[in-house]
Amino acid sequence: MPHYPLNSAASRNLCLCHGCGLLVRISTADAVACPRCAAPLHLRRPAALQRCWALLLAAMISYLPANLLPIMETTALTGVQRDTIMSGVVYLWNNDSWPLALVVFTASVLVPMLKILALLLLLCSVQWRWSWAPRQRTRLYRMIEVIGPWSMLDIFVVALMVALVQWQSLASIKAGPGAIAFGAVVVLTMLAAMSFDPRMIWDPVEEHDEQ
Repeated sequence: MPHYPLNSAASRNLCLCHGCGLLVRISTADAVACPRCAAPLHLRRPAALQRCWALLLAAMISYLPANLLPIMETTALTGVQRDTIMSGVVYLWNNDSWPLALVVFTASVLVPMLKILALLLLLCSVQWRWSWAPRQRTRLYRMIEVIGPWSMLDIFVVALMVALVQWQSLASIKAGPGAIAFGAVVVLTMLAAMSFDPRMIWDPVEEHDEQ
C-alpha cells in the first residue's frame, strides 16, 4: 500500500466517490465499489501518471503534422489549393483581418502548445515530487480543463466552410490530413488532463510539512 501524508483523507482511508459524491471509508488501496452507486473507488486514480504520459506523448507527436500538413483542401476551376493553419493565419493577416488572424493563431497554435507544455510541467512536478507552488499548479490544471474544448476552432471553421460551399455549389472543400492530426491533438490533450489526478500535486507538499 503506498504511503500517503498524515493530513490527507487517503491516509485515513477516506475516499470520495466520483459517481455520487459519497464519502466512503475503505480498508485497502485496491479497487472497491461504492455502497450507494457501485462505482469503483480509488484513493488515487490507478496508473494516472502512466496514462497521462502516454496520452501527452501521443499529442506531442501529433502536434507537428497538425501544423505542417494541410488542414483544408479547396478544389475549384482554378485548381486545387491546400492550406495549413499558418498559411490561413498569414492569408488573414495580409487581407487586413488581423483580429481574426490573432484569434486563429491563439486558438489553433498557441493554446495547444501551451496546454502540452503545462501538462508536461505538471507531470514532471508530480513524477519528481516537487513541493513548490502547489496552489498555482492546481490553478494551472483547472485552466487546462476549462480551455480544452476551445482549441477546436479550426475544425469548426473547416466544417462550416465545407457546409456553406457545398450548399452553394461554388467549389469542393474537404478537410485535409492536418485536420485529423489537429483533432487528435485536442482530444489527446483533453484525455490527458482527464487522466491526471491533481491530488498528487499535494502529496509531496504534505510529506514535506510532516518532516
